[in-house]
Amino acid sequence: MTTLVSELDLSEVTFNEMGFEAAMQAMLSLPDDEWLVRNMFGYAVWRYADATAILRDKRWHSAAGRVAELFGVTDERFISRMRDNILTAEGDVHTRLRRLVAPAFSPRAADRLRPFMREVVDELVDPVAPTGRADIAVDICEPYPIPIICRLLGAPRSDWQLFSRWASDLLEVFSFDVSTKVDRIVAAQDELDAYTRELIARRRAEPADDLLTDLIAAEEAGDRLSTEELVTMVNAVIVGGTDTTRNPLGCSVAVFAEHPDQWALLAERPELAPRAVEESMRWFGAIRGTARFASTDIEYRGVEFPARTFLSIGLAESNRDPSVFPHPGAFDITAEPAHQPQVTFGSGIHYCLGASLARAELQEALPLLARRLPELRLDGPIEWKPETAGIFGPEHLRVTFETGH
Repeated sequence: MTTLVSELDLSEVTFNEMGFEAAMQAMLSLPDDEWLVRNMFGYAVWRYADATAILRDKRWHSAAGRVAELFGVTDERFISRMRDNILTAEGDVHTRLRRLVAPAFSPRAADRLRPFMREVVDELVDPVAPTGRADIAVDICEPYPIPIICRLLGAPRSDWQLFSRWASDLLEVFSFDVSTKVDRIVAAQDELDAYTRELIARRRAEPADDLLTDLIAAEEAGDRLSTEELVTMVNAVIVGGTDTTRNPLGCSVAVFAEHPDQWALLAERPELAPRAVEESMRWFGAIRGTARFASTDIEYRGVEFPARTFLSIGLAESNRDPSVFPHPGAFDITAEPAHQPQVTFGSGIHYCLGASLARAELQEALPLLARRLPELRLDGPIEWKPETAGIFGPEHLRVTFETGH
């Protein structure tokens, strides 16, 4: 490989808040002609043009399929689960799965759940609204997505706590110490798989207005998902649809708590919700970065990347790229959108399948919270979640607000 363009070495920077912020500021301060640095896994790019170019290049494969290798997991029970699901598949397998299930994850499909999303948020706010204080991360963000996922899949309310436990266990796949949690993850997967097979059998006999029925019915040119593929898809929905709501909502409220004028404006003008979601995800997205590995030898911008080289993509930094976003350090939900979208949901063939659902959940929650929790203020420092290879967000986000709403 040719010499790195930048001498900056971030190989010791870890994935906690201080590490992310330090890395982001260090990389954003580099001269324009320096675009590649070394990090703890291999190398990193962070400018918008480089990030989107890598994400859209099919030769760079998702690193999700190599989680076991990255963290030293050798248990075949775990490794076999990581193969050929929509989160890790590539090539024809990925294209087929994505083509079959895409209609079930469309904006129109997500819109069906908007009234229920508002019901869930109101129900979560009701106990804390009279008290004038809440831990947004614990009281609102943590429980919010599970009822949505259960309604999405057609699971009854009585199973919400069961799904919450499964989600917590399955999401340990993104922990740096995942090798010590394999038994817990596999046990949750086995329980969920058995539950899902029973639910699939019921939906085949009695179709309903839910995602699982849509997935069972999904067909193109005679091709359908097998039962095993349906089971794997439900697993992916829980892994991909839980923290992608909890943490962005927590991060967004944290941002608004530091911009009270914007919070008041959102309460007055709920029609700003779509812009508020995009701006908060750009300004402080929960998915700070992603990773790819070279499926073959790749030359990019004069640098030879040998096959299996890991490349991290700084999504947080890309969202602050001044060549794309005219005022990258300003948070303004009324600003005209840039010509390019924020990249927290990624780009290319692995663009977040559940983006429409996540957007709908945030668009419904934020203006409702702004209206019911006016004069929102932080009540002590935010406690951030431990280091993780997954999604970043607050562990505790204590706030005060005016009562009577």
